[in-house]
Amino acid sequence: MKFRLPDSFTGSTQSYRLLPLRFRRLPWDRDRVFVSSLAGDWLMMPRDEFDRFVNHALDVHDPLLADLQARHLAVIDPQRSTFAPLLSQYRTRKSYLFGGPALHIFVVSLRCHHTCNYCQVSRQQTSATDFDLDQKSASLAVERLFEWPSRELTIEFQGGEPLLNFDQVRAITERIVARNIFEKRALRFVLASTLHDLTDAQLAFLQEHRFKLSTSLDGPEWLHNANRPRPERDSYRRTVEGMARGRKVLGDDAVSALTTLTRRSLEAPEAIIDEYRKLGLHSISLRPLSPYGFAAKTRERNGYSTATYLAFYRQALEHLLAVNRSGYVMDETFASLLLSQLLGPFGHGYVDLRSPTGGGFGAVIYDYDGRVYPSDEARMLAAMGDTSFALGHVGQPVSDWLASPAMASLMAAGVAESLPTCSECAYVPMCGADPIEHYARQGDTTGHRPTSDFCQRQMGMFDLLLQRYESADSTDRHVLESWAFGNTGSHEAQDALDAAA
Repeated sequence: MKFRLPDSFTGSTQSYRLLPLRFRRLPWDRDRVFVSSLAGDWLMMPRDEFDRFVNHALDVHDPLLADLQARHLAVIDPQRSTFAPLLSQYRTRKSYLFGGPALHIFVVSLRCHHTCNYCQVSRQQTSATDFDLDQKSASLAVERLFEWPSRELTIEFQGGEPLLNFDQVRAITERIVARNIFEKRALRFVLASTLHDLTDAQLAFLQEHRFKLSTSLDGPEWLHNANRPRPERDSYRRTVEGMARGRKVLGDDAVSALTTLTRRSLEAPEAIIDEYRKLGLHSISLRPLSPYGFAAKTRERNGYSTATYLAFYRQALEHLLAVNRSGYVMDETFASLLLSQLLGPFGHGYVDLRSPTGGGFGAVIYDYDGRVYPSDEARMLAAMGDTSFALGHVGQPVSDWLASPAMASLMAAGVAESLPTCSECAYVPMCGADPIEHYARQGDTTGHRPTSDFCQRQMGMFDLLLQRYESADSTDRHVLESWAFGNTGSHEAQDALDAAA
């Protein structure tokens, strides 16, 4: 429901004032409501108490009212109160806006060993070097990188398969490191790769520059090989061997993995999680199929509804909690992110759940041909012939990209708090806008939120996690809180989110 504006602070005899709030009747208990403040503080309360609260029927000495004031939902004494705590909390929640994009993705090649039928990008032959990032474009991209003001920069190399153009990975990294002697930014390097054919020389270079590795592991061997085929039918073996070699040289926490869920995957939540446990991984990312690029062509064969995904996720969550109860620590990256938004006050680095949108404001993609995009999803749309979100070229200054029609479109539909339906949603302080996903699925950057897969998925996940957290015993609640506050698998979780972004 839409938030209520504060009552006038003059000429009223009411004992307290309401601050802007939104509420949602809990789908698993219609007699209670979830109430959130402008800054994302929240409370679940009986519906009759909520009715009394909004109708100014609570006694000024009621402990509930003190709790509501602490959560920035009410003001008891307007003459002695200040909005400073609320504004400070709001600023903290939106802290990711300061400094500009921190995630910079370099697509060094479209070449790849695989022919995955849900791939989001074009699958070029491994010898087609016309699809590699050239030296001139790479040099210009590094120049643009340092035009952004962010003091912390995550540089991620993607493909295709970036190992097939590792000379460019090396050259870009060395150029950035040399430039940074004078820039003095905090640098973090990530390589998103199958890890097939990883050489000792490459590992030595990655170790020198403290790279993190992110790979894709869809589950046990039969599932991974089916989802990510190679002519030799050895994708699983090569991936697992690459992970082991990477962890031996770079450290256990330097290698993360994520899974993409096909229709086949939804039949095996326990097997997927158990595979990660068998391999000694302490974080897993259960991400649904993407609607972008070439993956859209196989949607009928591989796809599934949001309701089906949420049913899978509920089953997977229970198994994950059981795994943690057995003594093996493992988190799920997306649940960790949403729980951090529910249980903590801070902003986050995940670009898909930002408002204003993370596309262009939190991430920039430098494609193999020198074109620049505000997100990986925009790049995938361009690969299918739709360049609506192309910012420009690496030969242009950043100021040209910011003045582009693409950025204007993102800004117009990128603030969730101003969008139809989202403006009334109780979860909006913890959620994002993602205009590019709505454009990809519904043909419009604003989209129709009541039928939006994005909104249904986010609301469903928030409902599921809140319900499970509320019903959890002390052991399970401790597990969920550890996910929220980064006590388990924190490095792996952030690397997986970076790659998924």
